[in-house]
Amino acid sequence: MSPFHLFLAVLITGIWGTNFVVIKFGLSEFPPFLFAALRFFGSAFPWLLFVPRPKIPWRYLMQFGLLLGAGQFGVLFLAMRHDISPGLASLLMQSQAFITIMISAVVYHERLKPLQVLALVIAATGIGLIAWHTLARPDTTVTFKGFALVLCAALSWSCSNLVVRRAGRVDMFGFMVWSSVFAVPPLLLLHLITHGVDGAFDAFASATWLAWIAVVWQAVGNTLIGFGIWNWLLMRYPAATVAPTSLMVPVFGMTSAALVLGETLPAWKVVAGLFVVAGLALNVAAARMAR
Repeated sequence: MSPFHLFLAVLITGIWGTNFVVIKFGLSEFPPFLFAALRFFGSAFPWLLFVPRPKIPWRYLMQFGLLLGAGQFGVLFLAMRHDISPGLASLLMQSQAFITIMISAVVYHERLKPLQVLALVIAATGIGLIAWHTLARPDTTVTFKGFALVLCAALSWSCSNLVVRRAGRVDMFGFMVWSSVFAVPPLLLLHLITHGVDGAFDAFASATWLAWIAVVWQAVGNTLIGFGIWNWLLMRYPAATVAPTSLMVPVFGMTSAALVLGETLPAWKVVAGLFVVAGLALNVAAARMAR
């Protein structure tokens, strides 16, 4: 990537990394599916009234909205409510980079270089360490349920990356606004199934200004700005080049969680993070060498 585009990618990963702390603040007052629904409602309205719909088939907007809304953030918020800490969630979500690369290799026949394969093995070692700790030494940092849910969220993120590539060159702000419409109904339905109508009214009545700031930041800063720029980059570069720049997300995520929320950083978590980030960094180097 050009220096400016690389700067944009790092800026977005900084927003996404620190956002895990913001998510925790929101989840302390809103149920997970309602919080996610509010996020995407704020991404769609009132922008929908002023931003024209991108001239692409409706199916791309629907697929992306469902994958990003219910698939990624609905599941991620559910995991972060009680089953995984913000810092560890920020680390585990980076498995989406390698899932994206592997799916792209199958769908778009993008050949993996030997260094990329080695990078996958190194990162998988870090993820495996998290899995081993979850099963062998469970604690309050992560449960097996949280581990599995975050991997499912990462898979949904990877699939949404491929939808963006298929959509082609479009106005990404309009794409994010209009696709957010399709994220709201399934998330509201999931909330009604799990908490009922009374759960929403109770949350609205007791929510503080901090919770509403978290909602606004989710809608505007993280979704419209963050994913808008991220998808704009995906349209201009191969997935194997863009996706690995997310290696900075766990650095921002784990650091901000430790500083703001007091999340502990035991040795196993640091080692797992080093493996994942090292794998991501090696993959970036492999992509540049290949080009």
